[in-house]
Amino acid sequence: KPGKPLACGRIHESLFFGLPGNPVSVMATFYQFVQPALRHLSGEQFMPALTIKVPCANRLKKQPGRTDFQRGLLTTDANGALTVDSTGLQGSHVLSSMSRANCFIVLPAACSDLPAGTLVDVQPFESFV
Repeated sequence: KPGKPLACGRIHESLFFGLPGNPVSVMATFYQFVQPALRHLSGEQFMPALTIKVPCANRLKKQPGRTDFQRGLLTTDANGALTVDSTGLQGSHVLSSMSRANCFIVLPAACSDLPAGTLVDVQPFESFV
């Protein structure tokens, strides 16, 4: 979440991806599915997305049931340690959450709301790395 519906297949010799309609869903599915496929097709060796454990500076809301790719802002605190903040409202129609983000906060399907200070998995966008 966000990211449905998503389709992938072949039409004769051509690969296609059918991406969702909401802007944040399109960006999330592009980062998670389309970009790795394009890299593979261009001959790059597969490398899983860089994922790091970082404490979250604020409470995160989540319903159990689906993996959640929340938009976050990865920064360093006063001591130079990495920390991540939510970019605010996480609806797939809220483009501002993506425009302020420099990472995904990846929350597993089984988890629910998390208190501030929880270590979370973070995937920095390439421009951050």
